[in-house]
Amino acid sequence: MLNLKNLKSPGAHKNIKRIGRGQGSGQGTQAGKGHKGQKARSGGGIRIGFEGGQMPLYRRLPKVGFNNSVFATSYTVVNLEKIAEKFTSEVVTRESLVEKGFLSGKNKSLPIKVLAKGEFSKALTFKGIEKFSAKAQELISKAGGKIVNE
Repeated sequence: MLNLKNLKSPGAHKNIKRIGRGQGSGQGTQAGKGHKGQKARSGGGIRIGFEGGQMPLYRRLPKVGFNNSVFATSYTVVNLEKIAEKFTSEVVTRESLVEKGFLSGKNKSLPIKVLAKGEFSKALTFKGIEKFSAKAQELISKAGGKIVNE
């Protein structure tokens, strides 16, 4: 019976290149390392980022200041225009947005922000959505919709 442990196919195993095993092997003498020098020696070579004694780039660049990217909250963005296409009169929640295919993957767990791109004229109720742009709030209230914060 054919199993994974006894499966064989031609070309599945390629012989390794045996370096430094005599002239007949084709990789004798210098064993593919050229002539002398630091990289030809045993344990030779330089570390990553070494620039031959010149001050390396990672030490030349300034490292002061504060970066907020670690602490910043990232939002999943949904546009009112797209919501108007798929919703008729029901309540817009995180679950309904996932159901209609607006949120997938990582975006399902991120907080949601609604932006006012395009036309919007449906009286929808938004429930449990974290953030709205000022323009989006204005359009929702003009259309007769409301925002419910839980």
